[in-house]
Amino acid sequence: MPYRAPVAEMTFLLKEVVGFDEVSATPRYAEASDDMVQAVLGEAGRLCDEVLAPLNRAGDLQGAVLENGVLRSSPGFAEGYAALAEGGWVAVSADPEHGGMGLPVAVGTAVNEMMAGACLALQLNPLLTQGQIEALEHHASEEIKALYLPKLISGEWSGTMNLTEPQAGSDVGALTSKASPNGDGTYAVTGQKIFISWGDCDFVGNVCHLVLARLPDAPAGTKGISLFLVPKYIPDGGGAPGVANDLKVVSLEHKMGLHGSPTCVMSFDGATGWLIGEEGDGMRAMFTMMNNARLGVGGQGIGAAEGAYQHALEYAMERKQGRSPDGTIVGHADVRRMLAGMKADILAARAIALSCAVAIDMGRATDEAEWIARAAFLTPIAKAFGTDVGCEAAEAGVQVWGGMGYIEESGAAQYYRDVRVTAIYEGTNGIQAMDLVGRKLMDGGEAAGRLLDEIEAQAEAAKATAPELAGAVWEAAESLREATEALVARPMPERFGVAVPYLRAFARVLGGHFHLRAAMADPSGAHARLARFYITRLLPEHAGLLAHVARGDAELMAITAEDLAA
Repeated sequence: MPYRAPVAEMTFLLKEVVGFDEVSATPRYAEASDDMVQAVLGEAGRLCDEVLAPLNRAGDLQGAVLENGVLRSSPGFAEGYAALAEGGWVAVSADPEHGGMGLPVAVGTAVNEMMAGACLALQLNPLLTQGQIEALEHHASEEIKALYLPKLISGEWSGTMNLTEPQAGSDVGALTSKASPNGDGTYAVTGQKIFISWGDCDFVGNVCHLVLARLPDAPAGTKGISLFLVPKYIPDGGGAPGVANDLKVVSLEHKMGLHGSPTCVMSFDGATGWLIGEEGDGMRAMFTMMNNARLGVGGQGIGAAEGAYQHALEYAMERKQGRSPDGTIVGHADVRRMLAGMKADILAARAIALSCAVAIDMGRATDEAEWIARAAFLTPIAKAFGTDVGCEAAEAGVQVWGGMGYIEESGAAQYYRDVRVTAIYEGTNGIQAMDLVGRKLMDGGEAAGRLLDEIEAQAEAAKATAPELAGAVWEAAESLREATEALVARPMPERFGVAVPYLRAFARVLGGHFHLRAAMADPSGAHARLARFYITRLLPEHAGLLAHVARGDAELMAITAEDLAA
């Protein structure tokens, strides 16, 4: 079957599982009623099904190319993007003052995930633009906002982020790009950046680059970095694209997947740029964009998982091999196990991402510190677990297809090749875990504790009707609470060796919580049966993960570089 956007599941989770009713009850988002949200998701779903999904395979087979310095996008991408932009889907959560819909981030997160499931390579373009919009809304001058935001929000122009250099990957502070004042309020930006997704585009009027660079005499490290807006074409007096700026695409990377998304090596040779935010405050401004993107990338992983699941399910429902109760391989226990695991993990990851988005919305609507802290705490979990689930589901999809999954013509391998990078970019999943046990536990574990309080309270309430499932979730939350308290008591460096299993354990317990809530809302339906599978078979993994956390990093760090090379 072709991809079908999971509109009904999104609607169910928003209404019954992640507390979206709190968002629509605020004055800021009062118009986001159930009917309105369902209508928005329905329209976005139709765009994904009918326009974007047919481009997915074409973009893989005939990727973007660079010909004599000119980028040529994949067939159909220009038309697909035009439909996306004309429908207002580039930035549904952007400020209405500049043309955005002003919808809750939770709705935008659902829309982004559906678009990623339909065609991840093309969806990456508006996702980056959304991040740039967020950064400009928070940090740009009023003049910059007035000129750039309407064009970015409408999709007339697109946005990128330029952080990475050959010698400065995750260690952004090692960058060497320079910016010198021109004396007229602009700056001359010089340097080379790599891994720039959609660094050029042939179906928008202008490509706007946010570039990290150092001013003269700036200190070393991240404190010396400033952020600059450097457009491909310098706007003229009327705001239209004018003369070409002094930048170019040097080459396109030859990638494992996402062939339809051009990943560029960019060269800036005294290009004209405008300072965004304050001098030396570039990392804070860029992190506004990156935090937006991290939730979005988590959604990309979930979207790819959904696409891989649908693709595998269709094959399993039709493929006849051996004897099974159903007559097809979906009746074989191991195939059923893989499909159930994919579906259960997708629900868990999707609910975590939507819950994070709800917290962002509530923080914006109420300005309450607890909501803001909750959103910050959930962001690295949503990014890492969402993309891990994407990779794992895509790999399982190949396995469901069996030998044909290893053959490119089946299309199963594309999901894995495309999604694999999501666990790497916007901060590797290891960095997300370090952020969780480091910066996000600097409050002494208060944000984590409030989440665990909520999980245990929900489990207590569910014990009357689902005692086995509720008891398992409560016990898992309590063991996670003990692990969190012990982790907070450790020196910071000792936390990093157990960061990844801690994040995964937290995601597992959150998944159990949301599955339990889904089961309570659908007690005799598919959600209840899926919850039983997750809570009895997948949730117990948290115990093994927390055993890693309890051991600390001593055994790990005792292994020397010589041991690894032996």
